[in-house]
Amino acid sequence: MKQQIIVVTSAYGNDKVQQLGGQAALLPLIAQAGADGVEIRRELLSPQELDALPTLAKALQQHQLAAVYSAPESLFTPQHTLNPNLPAFLAEAKILQASRLKLALGHYQPGFDFTELKIALGQSATQLVVENDQTPDCGILSLMNAFFHAVEASQLPVGMTFDMANWHWVGQDALAAANLLAAHVGYIHVKAATLGPRGWRAIALDDTDGSWREVLARLPQDVPRGIEFPLQGSDLEAVTRHYVDMLRGEQA
Repeated sequence: MKQQIIVVTSAYGNDKVQQLGGQAALLPLIAQAGADGVEIRRELLSPQELDALPTLAKALQQHQLAAVYSAPESLFTPQHTLNPNLPAFLAEAKILQASRLKLALGHYQPGFDFTELKIALGQSATQLVVENDQTPDCGILSLMNAFFHAVEASQLPVGMTFDMANWHWVGQDALAAANLLAAHVGYIHVKAATLGPRGWRAIALDDTDGSWREVLARLPQDVPRGIEFPLQGSDLEAVTRHYVDMLRGEQA
């Protein structure tokens, strides 16, 4: 089984993405590095680029890259209602032919009526994958676990984006989270972090103690792995290829 490796465009740094000409300009580099796909970040698209999503979709096809689409919003609002922008995000994901739409969980309240969500997802071929973010009121294990139990009970086609490092920001154990949530995981953000004077920050895998491997081994081996740690250096293609090869070869 070939492990599908996705490169998250923001891994190059938002300023670097803009300096290089935007996310579309990264596609040749990502393809030449051997990746299978790219996570397009909505927050890095200008209004003009958002209006030209069909052009970006064509470029993805030309470079034979699968797409994941990430919007910097949550599924649930602070008022515990469904994000009204969800249909628009799903429509944008459809234009990109994205297999997955990633959102944070947000302010989920147990007991929520999923009828509206079920209807929206039933009209879309894109799978919603909900991420554990870095917010202490929304990205915690207990709330994520409650949500996915409810999703399972309601037979909703919703998976989890398991961000391996975000648990540090909310003071929780990634291994415990992996053990509890692995069955729901449909996409992995591979990431490591270190604690500095200004708090946690993401770091490249070569700069870690290797403990990320144990977390990755607890997660499903047949779901895409997204590189979301910093990709930096004078030869970005070589750096990207190094980590694409590393993660493709990493088997439990």
